[in-house]
Amino acid sequence: MSKRGVLVNTMLGVVLLGTCVTLAQEPVQNIDPHRHPNLAAAQHLIAQANDAIRTAQKDNRYDLHGHAQKARDLLARAAGELKSAAEDANR
Repeated sequence: MSKRGVLVNTMLGVVLLGTCVTLAQEPVQNIDPHRHPNLAAAQHLIAQANDAIRTAQKDNRYDLHGHAQKARDLLARAAGELKSAAEDANR
C-alpha cells in the first residue's frame, strides 16, 4: 500500500473513532419522570448543560484544551449514575 493510502486509512480511522467516542459520551434521559420526577429533572438539566457546553465548543472552534470535552464526559457519567440511583430505588 502506498504512503498516501496508509495516511488516508489512518485519517479515516481517527475520524471514525472520534465519532464513536463522541456518540458514546452523550448524556441520556432515560429515567421515568412519573416514578422519579426529581432524578428525571436532574437528567434533563444535565442534557441542557451538555448542549450549552457543545455550543461553547463550536463557538470557540473546539479550542478549549480538552476541558469542555472532559466536562461533557463527566456529565454523561453523572446521567448514568442517576439512572443507577433510580434503578436502586425501584428495588
